Amino acid sequence: MIGTEIEHLIKLLSRLPGYGPRSARRGALHLLKNRESLMRPLAQAMGIAADIIVECPDCHNLDTRAPCSIGASGGRDASVLCIVEDISDLWAIEKTGAFKGYYHVLGGTLSALDGIGPEDLAIPHLLQRASAPQVKEVIVALNATVDGQTTAHYLSDCLKSANITLTQL
Repeated sequence: MIGTEIEHLIKLLSRLPGYGPRSARRGALHLLKNRESLMRPLAQAMGIAADIIVECPDCHNLDTRAPCSIGASGGRDASVLCIVEDISDLWAIEKTGAFKGYYHVLGGTLSALDGIGPEDLAIPHLLQRASAPQVKEVIVALNATVDGQTTAHYLSDCLKSANITLTQL
């Protein structure tokens, strides 16, 4: 019989993406066997992260400051705005070093099946940012899924009236 604390740890771990009950059980056992070298430092890092990491009010990235370090850095091209689905997409593009404009994280994609509509994403804020006079091009860099393409089509309809170039990856 597993103790309630261990079972609680397993249940929490199983809520992580890519983790099912078996992976969570293996992860919990690994953490418990490596308490001093892994579990305690991980718990401390998670507590610190929970306290100091905030969402950027401009692009919706995560950082320890607002606006985030990407948006606050000099030398960015204010005429280009890249729309991404999730923060991991922003990080992947930023890691290449090829894009020098600004980002906007939607926080997901439209999905009728999941009940996710435009009001559930950062679309109103995007439309406000895209209509700024300095923005000349909006790059839609959403995943090539049905929901991603649906969202891209919706955004292109919303942005038609703006005087910008709309590019889709």
